[in-house]
Parts: sequence; structure tokens; C-alpha cells
Amino acid sequence: SASPIMEQLIYFHDHTLMIILMILTIVSYMMMAMTHNKYINRYLLEGQLIEVAWTIAPAIILIFIAVPSLRLLYLMDEINNPTLTLKTIGHQWYWSYEYSDFIKVEFDSYMTPQNEMKNSSFRLLDVDNRTTLPTNTFIRMIVTAADVL
Repeated sequence: SASPIMEQLIYFHDHTLMIILMILTIVSYMMMAMTHNKYINRYLLEGQLIEVAWTIAPAIILIFIAVPSLRLLYLMDEINNPTLTLKTIGHQWYWSYEYSDFIKVEFDSYMTPQNEMKNSSFRLLDVDNRTTLPTNTFIRMIVTAADVL
């Protein structure tokens, strides 16, 4: 995982999957037990206790899912103001970059042709005009597409 929040998201996914697996197991067992049972409960005419049980049980299960989900939702809320905003626009054969925090700084970045590449360059990944970003700062990247989705 790339961040502690992503690790928490993975744990939440596993937690929710385990709850779903337990529900599936219990429901499957009950269905098999009911279909293979030859006994009949003659005294189960009005089942207020069982109706209360199957009303409260899903509510408790939803609470066990909702509390970690809300905790993660509030952890993922980013309040920090970015120092720099970079708008990246994907075109069919090149990228356009715009630094919107400055006075209209924008440029295009094309793929380097193979005949101009050095031996240490990355084939089909190297560009003629790379974007430069500062380190140890909050950067907001807005990624969109102009003509290709």
C-alpha cells in the first residue's frame, strides 16, 4: 500500500468481506438445515421473538460495517491547502500541463522519437519536455482528457 490510509482501506475491505462471508455461511447452513429437516414446529404460530431477532441482527451488522466506514471517511478527508496545482490534460498523442497557481504557465509534452533517443532513455516513456514538481509539498493534480477518454 502506498499510504496508511490505503492500508486502512484494505483492512476495511477485509473486515466487510469477512462479515459478508459469515452471513453467507449462516444463511446457507440455515437453508440446508430447513430443506433436510423432516420435523415441523407446531408451536411456531406467532414468532415475535424471531421477528425481533431478524430485525435487530441486520441493524447490528450494519453498525459493525458503518462505524469503520465512517472512521475511514473522516480520515480520508483532506483539509490541507495545496501549495501547487497541476492540471494534466491527456491528448491522443501528447500531454498538456498547466500550472494554474502562476500566470498562465502551460506547456505540451510529446513523446521522444526513437531516432532521437539515447541508450539510457525509456522507450515509449520518455518525453521531450518533462514537468517539474517540488518535493515535500502538497500538490493537487487535476487529470482530465481533451479528445480521448
